[in-house]
Amino acid sequence: RAGVSNVLTNLAYPTTIINDLLQLKLKDAAVDIGRFALNSTLGLGGLLDPASHAGLARNDEDFGQTLGRWGVPPGPYLVLPLLGPSTIRDAPAFAVDTQTDLRSQLDLKTAERAAVAALSVVDQRAGLLAYDDQISRAFDPYAFVRDAWLQRREYKVRDGAVPDEEPMPDEEPLPEAETLEPAAPAPADQAP
Repeated sequence: RAGVSNVLTNLAYPTTIINDLLQLKLKDAAVDIGRFALNSTLGLGGLLDPASHAGLARNDEDFGQTLGRWGVPPGPYLVLPLLGPSTIRDAPAFAVDTQTDLRSQLDLKTAERAAVAALSVVDQRAGLLAYDDQISRAFDPYAFVRDAWLQRREYKVRDGAVPDEEPMPDEEPLPEAETLEPAAPAPADQAP
């Protein structure tokens, strides 16, 4: 299972490299080129991951993050069938990333291409199995997944430099409390 996941990740690495360059992250691009070269050769096409053992950090960049870095707002949240959570910004960006992913460039027959796509979906789902228990315990699983996914995307777009507190776009700020003047005490000679 780890080998299959490594191969699929390695085939998708040109997407990360291109998006590193589009975001002007030249150091990350150099590291990712090194990871891709090392895993593709010594790692037997990505089956093994010698780049991690060599200390080369794994980066994860996509065109949705690139658009976010360029200032494109995420837009409304939506869930795409088989693809999962996304936003109006990230959904079309997925199509761009597909073109730079080596899985789409392989010269495969239709059945083989479908098998690779199915394997990719199964691998992605297997990576999320650890979160099933948290989602099932949530009061509102849809809202839990939506909020967690949107926060994670914002974290990835900003490379971890997110503000401490930011109101949700659909929440209105609470009105400021009015200061009430204390009532004047009744004179001592008057009955209450």
